Amino acid sequence: MKNQIIRSAAADHGVFLWEVADVLGITDSSFSRRLRHELPEEETSRILSIIKSIAKERSTLPHDGTYRS
Repeated sequence: MKNQIIRSAAADHGVFLWEVADVLGITDSSFSRRLRHELPEEETSRILSIIKSIAKERSTLPHDGTYRS
C-alpha cells in the first residue's frame, strides 16, 4: 500500500484521513486519491506535521466534552 507512513501515523495518533484532508482544504475523496501514489518527501512531511498537530490539539481538550479557553 502506498504512503504507508502517513496511514500508520494517522492510525497511531487516532486521526482520521478526512481530518487531514479538511486541514489541507480538499475533500476526503481527493485526499484518498492523492494517497494512491507515493507522495514526494516534502508533501509527506507536511502531512505528518498536520497529523501531529491534530493529535496535539485533541490532547489539550478536556475529556468531559466541554471547551475551556
